[in-house]
Amino acid sequence: MSWVDRLRGWIGAPAAVDEARWVVLDVETSGLDPQRDQLLAIAAIAVRVDWAAKRLSITPGDSFEVVLRQSEVATAKDNILLHGIGQQRQREGEPMADGLRAFARFAGHSPLLAFHAPFDQAMIGRFVQAHLDAPLPNRWVDIEQLCAVTHEKVRARALDEWLAHFGIVCAIRHQAAADTLAECELLLRIWPQMAGQCASWRDVEKLAAQQRWIARA
Repeated sequence: MSWVDRLRGWIGAPAAVDEARWVVLDVETSGLDPQRDQLLAIAAIAVRVDWAAKRLSITPGDSFEVVLRQSEVATAKDNILLHGIGQQRQREGEPMADGLRAFARFAGHSPLLAFHAPFDQAMIGRFVQAHLDAPLPNRWVDIEQLCAVTHEKVRARALDEWLAHFGIVCAIRHQAAADTLAECELLLRIWPQMAGQCASWRDVEKLAAQQRWIARA
């Protein structure tokens, strides 16, 4: 069996969720269309969950970041000013397949969390399928949904609004690693309300799903 076949089997195979290690992530892209725009970078930080002690902790030493090589400059000047990934970094990034393979290894069987996760999931999923020829098996949950369902009276929706509500300062907004750390801190702030309702990862998924029933202005 070739290494490609082994990789496809590992990525595509259904797997049990690692409930004790979650991966919070953020992406940088050339635009907001997950079906057409380019994936420029991925940053991720693991958080550890002690279900018995009801404790969540950020583990900065267990982190990942990659800038993905673009065959051509994938983003306009205004977009570069937003995310800070210049033309040279885009051309000299990690080869797309290698970077995505490294991310898949880092993610392992951990569930993946992101703010407005459907965008990140669609973007990463599209490129993983195209370059590794297999989907990621990981479960996804939207941090924004968890915020909404645990703090129903807060009328925030955008990440900046939630960060402002909790007084969280993001070092460099729209920079994947900094945004990911801010999202980890946001998860810590809502964890007490989550822990009171969740005893497993499946409970977290069910809690996020309740967001659709919340009336939001």
